[in-house]
Amino acid sequence: MKIQDMKFILEIVNTGSISMAAKNLYISQPALSQCVKKVEQELGTDLFIRHSGKMVKLTKAGLQYADMARQITGVYDSFLKTLDVQ
Repeated sequence: MKIQDMKFILEIVNTGSISMAAKNLYISQPALSQCVKKVEQELGTDLFIRHSGKMVKLTKAGLQYADMARQITGVYDSFLKTLDVQ
């Protein structure tokens, strides 16, 4: 799983909508759905409760994932800011 995957899933969590998240991320909704499926397969669990094919809310594992993803992406972004790349 990549940092980008975490950021994509967090955008879904923040917007509450996969279509809105895809729009904000400038990617297609099917591409974002595939990202979620890939991460769920890697983890071996669902992150979202789905109703009529739509992602409604986070599962318990999804809540844990979102909390950890916020921490990891925060540390990663802070690290990037400290790099002195010239």
